[in-house]
Amino acid sequence: MARPLLAVQGLKTHFHTFAGVIKAVDGVDFALGQGEIIGVVGESGGGKSVLGFSIIGLIDPPGRLEAGEIWFDGRRLDNLGEEQLRKIRGKDITMIFQDPMTSLNPLYTIQDQMEEVMKLHDNLNASQRRQRCIQLLKEVGIPEPESRLKNYPHQFSGGMRQRVIIAIALTLHPKLVIADEPTTALDVTIQAQILKMMRGLVKDHQTSLMLITHDLAVVAEMADTIIVMYCGRIVERGRNSDIIRGSRHPYTRGLLASIPKMTGHQRRLQQIPGMVPDVRSLPPGCSFAPRCEFSQDRCRAEAPRLIGVDAEHDVACHFPRER
Repeated sequence: MARPLLAVQGLKTHFHTFAGVIKAVDGVDFALGQGEIIGVVGESGGGKSVLGFSIIGLIDPPGRLEAGEIWFDGRRLDNLGEEQLRKIRGKDITMIFQDPMTSLNPLYTIQDQMEEVMKLHDNLNASQRRQRCIQLLKEVGIPEPESRLKNYPHQFSGGMRQRVIIAIALTLHPKLVIADEPTTALDVTIQAQILKMMRGLVKDHQTSLMLITHDLAVVAEMADTIIVMYCGRIVERGRNSDIIRGSRHPYTRGLLASIPKMTGHQRRLQQIPGMVPDVRSLPPGCSFAPRCEFSQDRCRAEAPRLIGVDAEHDVACHFPRER
């Protein structure tokens, strides 16, 4: 089996606050191959974004990595210093942040912001940098890129700003792109365009993509592998078809049941009862037990571990549902 581009093993990222310890990521394992797309999905507060920030070393106090290992392209990242990580960020690993309306600096032109990463990591001259910017803007579908380089972010729509952010992320042909809710605040039509474009760019550049989202319908269209997170832990992990067509965890099934269907028999949408528990005081046993209609005494007393239920399909549940 080929060595994965990214391997995360037993990762724990905790925040030590006056109100208690927040276990935002609590023992996460997964691997991502070259050119693959992995989707990380779950409700807000599940630890998805913190997982992405942990990989590239963007956890500030009071947060810190408590345990685990992060391996990228054969190199361990979690024990590198800030200066060494800075050489990797923006070049080999890039991140697309949540809100396209605030991710760009309003005081600098698009060209200035696109060229910044080239000046840090590449030896291109001014003319070469400009041509690279034009090429990237064409790739992400911005019309008349030559004339738009001197524009400021406020002169672009939300969808166009997100295209610029994606162009910046792909500037130096990174091996891995971490996209944290890349379609937040965009209408559904623009969302579809952005996701289709991202999938094409990942395929063309043979870049791996870690797509973080709360929308299971998005990862169903995009991802090769899907990870479902709840309260800092993985509750289900598997290939796309295993999760979408054969989910075994009640939480995953609840997420799927809340997605409207555009064809076939129309039914009332279901909702998962209750609320995500306070991560500072998680219930004993399975964190999902208070909201699970199938929970039993064992669920409330003993936390389940990920177990294999099929080839490349793991579930953290004492009583996984039948297919």
